[in-house]
Amino acid sequence: MMTDPVADMLTRIRNALKVEHQTLDVPYSKLKKGVVEVLKREGYIWDYEVVNDNFARIRVVLKYGPNGERVIQKIRKISKPGRRCYCGPAELRPVLNGLGIRILSTNKGIISDREARSQNVGGEVLCEVW
Repeated sequence: MMTDPVADMLTRIRNALKVEHQTLDVPYSKLKKGVVEVLKREGYIWDYEVVNDNFARIRVVLKYGPNGERVIQKIRKISKPGRRCYCGPAELRPVLNGLGIRILSTNKGIISDREARSQNVGGEVLCEVW
């Protein structure tokens, strides 16, 4: 049994980027799909698809720059099972002066901090990406 599936997914992405894989597969869940959807909307990955052969999984197509540099430099889990981290809309500050994003779980779904500020909602901060 896995206690933190989102942390597992972020570690898989981090490891795939280190060895410069083009794609990676992670087990499917709605929460992970929401996180991957935000990464796609914000331009950190090329695409993703839900593959359903023996068991459901998400295939993520990673994004690299023209010279092979990684688009995702750091990806870090904020809210952990032992210590949850919540932010209101007034407490959401830009990551690296707007160069990065936070991914939040809100009552409006999984959204980035930019979307949360524009919709004036807060929630649990899942991770930071830059």
